[in-house]
Amino acid sequence: QVPLVESGGGSVQAGGTLRVSCAASIAIFTRSCMAWFRQDPGKEREWVARIYTGDDRTWYADSVKGRFTISQDRAKNTMSLQMSSLKPEDTALYTCAAESKRLCSISSTPNDFQFWGQGTQVTVSS
Repeated sequence: QVPLVESGGGSVQAGGTLRVSCAASIAIFTRSCMAWFRQDPGKEREWVARIYTGDDRTWYADSVKGRFTISQDRAKNTMSLQMSSLKPEDTALYTCAAESKRLCSISSTPNDFQFWGQGTQVTVSS
């Protein structure tokens, strides 16, 4: 059973908006660091944003700051990424990840996260 399930994504023109969401079990979601990573074929997986579900603190990669917003819905055990002003270079497979034992403030590499989803594709055309 996949611990994290992504939804949303799709295709949009540059400048458009998309939203991706990640659903988790309550055991994984509660007081966890939840993050979005992205990866384009031939490139390394890149951290995009993360949120600590215990207190709503958020962190963003410089490449998406001001354009993307990460949030959570505690009632649904869901974390989402609202993406605006999308650029062709945002095209990638977006995957959510979760970790409950490491400090969220310093967790930004794939090795910092224990649980992973399967990913959802985001394609931005110019």
